[in-house]
Amino acid sequence: MPSLADSFNRSISYMRISVTDRCNLRCFYCATKLTTHLAHSDIFSYEEIRRVVQAASELGINHIRLTGGEPLVRPDVSALVRLLSEVEGVEEVSMTSNGILLESQASELKSAGLKRINISLDTFKPQKFQEICGFDKLESVLAGIEAAKRVGLEPVKINTVVIRGYNDDEILDFARKSLEGWHVRFIEYMPIGEGDADKGSMSPQEIRKIIEENFAPLEAGHPLTGNGPARYFRLPGASGSIGFIGALSEHFCETCNRIRLTADGHLRPCLLSDEEIDLKTPLRNGADLEEMKQLIRETVARKRDGHHLEEAALPRKQMWQIGG
Repeated sequence: MPSLADSFNRSISYMRISVTDRCNLRCFYCATKLTTHLAHSDIFSYEEIRRVVQAASELGINHIRLTGGEPLVRPDVSALVRLLSEVEGVEEVSMTSNGILLESQASELKSAGLKRINISLDTFKPQKFQEICGFDKLESVLAGIEAAKRVGLEPVKINTVVIRGYNDDEILDFARKSLEGWHVRFIEYMPIGEGDADKGSMSPQEIRKIIEENFAPLEAGHPLTGNGPARYFRLPGASGSIGFIGALSEHFCETCNRIRLTADGHLRPCLLSDEEIDLKTPLRNGADLEEMKQLIRETVARKRDGHHLEEAALPRKQMWQIGG
């Protein structure tokens, strides 16, 4: 198996792909203003995405995660899952979703080759869900979670962005779910783009302290399937897990193994940087696989040792444009 490494000797094996910049929610920490979305002609087709993944897999990238916006709003996304699952060298295709459309699509996605899914959920309270996300869709998300478990998209990981003053009063409710077998990951809020979360983020240390003061000391847990940066723990006797992702206070740059493909065909070496390489123009001008592979190598070569947010402004693009 070929191996792709950056100039800091980090092995790059993971590509996150934004299949659309559209979303059926408007979470206040992600996007609050009216936005102009990409024209259909500007978005990579499924076949173009497959060509990039084919080139990437020949370099050693074997894990593909589909994101958005919200990937399930793009028509027939299971067809893309099937295309990518059939690429030689791709060991796993997974997805991050808000879960709203998942109940009706879970079985088809599983049949197409999707291995796992992460689902975003920040509150169990219907009114608060509407305040945070802009729509009354909590029951749809919960139904999507159950559908994912039912068809075997396991382990289903629940991503919870904790924002002080908004949903920090539910930390214990989410932690308690791990006793029922849920795999909950608390994610530190990242102030990217024009989202509105002026109350600020909470660090993993703060969240862990709240959990341990109310339950018990967390036990070290084994990493779940996947290539992500979460650190996993368990409450005593829990069948599920509690994970922490502290992209700012406990950043994981030294072990970063990923690159990101935006919906409009640009490859980015880092989430927290505006640097990117255009793949769409050369691909549509007839670039072959070897040329694509060289552009991927160039992107990987541009990965820095860390995000250096203390030296530069946050990315101009919003999370739904980048494919977080």
